Amino acid sequence: MNMTCPAAQVIIAIIPIVGIVIGGTVVFFSLLWRHGEKKLQIKAGTYRHERFDLKTCSLFVGLLLVSVGAVLSLFFAVTEGLRTALLGGLLPLCTGIGLLAFYKLNPDFKSPDAA
Repeated sequence: MNMTCPAAQVIIAIIPIVGIVIGGTVVFFSLLWRHGEKKLQIKAGTYRHERFDLKTCSLFVGLLLVSVGAVLSLFFAVTEGLRTALLGGLLPLCTGIGLLAFYKLNPDFKSPDAA
């Protein structure tokens, strides 16, 4: 038996959509602002290209995803059992493990003085 009224169901369905739209708008305007900032720096001759640190990023994101995925997997395994809800934790867990493997196995990340 469905206990919630239709108006509450509509509001519950709209909340994630509104969050995605607001998040997308924030990302769009931050990218637009950063692009304008770079254009002005190039015009003024003060632009310096910053190299993206893939090694640190893959380690950081991998550790975050492994920890979040492990907690979610444990939570879903305890509450739901072995059901498809468990994928909500296994997907970030496996993605994080993949990023940590990339961090460990990538030959470009090995330092020249490492033994």
